[in-house]
Amino acid sequence: MEWLMILSDTDIQAAILSGRIRITPKPDFKKQLGSCSLDLRLSNIFRVFTYNQNAFIDVADPTTYSDITKEYIVPKGKPFVLHPTEFVLSATQEKVILPQDIGARIDGRSSLGRLGLIIQTAGHIDPGFDRPITLEIANIGKLPIILWPGLRICQLVFEPLSSPTTKPYSKKAGTKWNKAGSLKKGSLM
Repeated sequence: MEWLMILSDTDIQAAILSGRIRITPKPDFKKQLGSCSLDLRLSNIFRVFTYNQNAFIDVADPTTYSDITKEYIVPKGKPFVLHPTEFVLSATQEKVILPQDIGARIDGRSSLGRLGLIIQTAGHIDPGFDRPITLEIANIGKLPIILWPGLRICQLVFEPLSSPTTKPYSKKAGTKWNKAGSLKKGSLM
């Protein structure tokens, strides 16, 4: 059995420069490229939960959570304040397009994790992915955390597949995105 590896900084940069992996806008390699990961930045768009409108969430019944969030766009030059125990959705500024033979894993940055900021509870990015990455963000600390759009919030680790997938994300049945790249009605982000 051949061992599968993750891409190194050299391979990540080469894959992006050749267009094999597409990141838009183009990353600043000096600031965003690590030894085996690429930092991604926080968007200015958040989905904030409106808990006062629902008594519960039943994961088997999408009607109990189809309208549980509202969009909040952070004005230019302003931060987003994430209070203790608060959970929100946001996205990366970067759109990520993966080929059918490379998946990725998204991890929070350890420097932010040590402050109580948890990023991404569902961290696998499928081959064939084609959009900004939704981020699940929680503050498990005791103090509010100020989040600025553009903050390097997470890192992407690229994982080559043993062979190209026959089920890329962009063609999966049941995806939360439509073919035009917009969220389907009732989806969270």
